[in-house]
Amino acid sequence: MKPVVALVGRPNVGKSTLFNRITKTRDAIVADFAGLTRDRHYGDAVCAGHELIVVDTGGFEPDASSGIVREMAKQTQQAVAEADVVVFVLDARTGVTGQDHDIARYLRSLGKPTVLAVNKSEGMHDGVQLAEFHELGMGTPLAVAAAHGQGVRSLTDEVVALLNLPEVDEEAAEDDDAERPIRLAIAGRPNVGKSTLINTWLGEERLVAFDQAGTTRDAISVPLERQGQAYELIDTAGLRRKGKVFEAVEKFSVVKTLQAIDSANVVLLLLDATQGVTDQDAHIAGYILENGRAVVLAVNKWDAIDDYQRQIVTRSIEQRLGFMRFAQVLRISALKRQGLGPLWKAIGLAYGSAFRKLSTPKLTRTLHEAVEFQQPKRAGRFRPKLRYAHQGGMNPPVVIIHGSALEHVTDAYKRYLEGRFRTVFDLSGTPLRIEFRSAHNPFVDKAGAR
Repeated sequence: MKPVVALVGRPNVGKSTLFNRITKTRDAIVADFAGLTRDRHYGDAVCAGHELIVVDTGGFEPDASSGIVREMAKQTQQAVAEADVVVFVLDARTGVTGQDHDIARYLRSLGKPTVLAVNKSEGMHDGVQLAEFHELGMGTPLAVAAAHGQGVRSLTDEVVALLNLPEVDEEAAEDDDAERPIRLAIAGRPNVGKSTLINTWLGEERLVAFDQAGTTRDAISVPLERQGQAYELIDTAGLRRKGKVFEAVEKFSVVKTLQAIDSANVVLLLLDATQGVTDQDAHIAGYILENGRAVVLAVNKWDAIDDYQRQIVTRSIEQRLGFMRFAQVLRISALKRQGLGPLWKAIGLAYGSAFRKLSTPKLTRTLHEAVEFQQPKRAGRFRPKLRYAHQGGMNPPVVIIHGSALEHVTDAYKRYLEGRFRTVFDLSGTPLRIEFRSAHNPFVDKAGAR
């Protein structure tokens, strides 16, 4: 198991900037805005040749008693409980605060190995800036400037020293990377139950689930293993209409959500049964389709509506999300754990379809059978001739058809071919892209030369 390092501290001391610097990514949202990170955020890092899991946490207030701040405190406490080493991040410019003393008292009570990282220390004299941090009674503080990378190497070396790790087995590391997990992004409008669903799957409150729209602001990645299959669950911030995206923070969240969808193998689009299918649901579905991601539609809170409302929701899915007829639609209740078995089955089918290998002989035979059953329409003197097909890519599957005069193939006939390929290869839950490649006709040039 990879050792876990948790970054802890009060809001706006630069934990997410330090997280990005250690993991060499831009996975955590960074902005000059207190309380930006709310959930635990996991990332991989390699320090002194050793692989670590780094956890970015929200601003910690150990004595918070209610509301979202209390939920954030619970997340940080859980992260500290999981950690092998804690990095207590402080702000050199504001000095030691009462809240820092509260956090130090809490960490001392746990007895976890802890490193003090005094951030934002660029341009300051070490002796002066670090003196007051000794009063926390947690060892020697280290000066760090995460934004500029100063002192980060010394910090990670100190962390690795506390972990007492054995020598790295490079061959074993390569074997671990051989089997990659299925990346499953859970997307949807704010407050449809995305975090609740993941917490239900995990059997613990890994993500903040709070009755307030926009609680999740970042795309949070959480590992899960189910029936021998490894998954990487990505809980995304709820996408809002563009007109309602006022805060810069919210704009960052939208970008992270779109990136999560783009990098996923399968997207679970969660709809709210109590609100039906909205324009925003259709926009998200359209973005998933544009990116060619495999998708499963799940209508959450199905238990909260009556039969008449269920008929309306079903009709609205058919009408407003008609362009996603290839996707399975499941009715679930994340809170009551209803319908989750069939949901996993649909996710597995969608993933299998997205990465299915389509043999050239079978594709070509299916193409010929389709043309024999129904030929494409003639366009003037030309009738498109479809000669053979082969696979051009996966995730989504791409079928390339070769022939002549293929620019005259209509959209209706293209949909007809898609339906035939889907049936023969049992492609469920994934978009299917068909590309046409027309052969050059040498007689066209000769005719123009006369």
